Amino acid sequence: MEPNFDDILDLEDVRGIAVLSKDGQILFQKFSTAANTVKLETKNWSAFLQALEGIREADFIFESSRLYVRDSTGGYLLVLMGQFAPIAMVRLNCDILLPTLKQAHATKGLARFFKRKR
Repeated sequence: MEPNFDDILDLEDVRGIAVLSKDGQILFQKFSTAANTVKLETKNWSAFLQALEGIREADFIFESSRLYVRDSTGGYLLVLMGQFAPIAMVRLNCDILLPTLKQAHATKGLARFFKRKR
């Protein structure tokens, strides 16, 4: 499953990717070495995800970065990018990745696909 995420991470100016459950638990995260200082575990994602209820996708633009959020059956896919990341390619790769996540959720449960690295 991880090579599918690598396709997104290999895009220019993409800094990281994470999968969150609907209640805000981090199921998977992987960041480039430049963005390795991001600590998603320390954030309370539940209020943010409740605000996204019913929204299929969102693109948040900040001063020096972007956050692309995509709804999935089992949770949310978050892609952290720089300002010059090719958003069309990110969306295309997410379109390819999401059916595999839905299939994994339907058969074995999404959390079983992602192993925590320590």
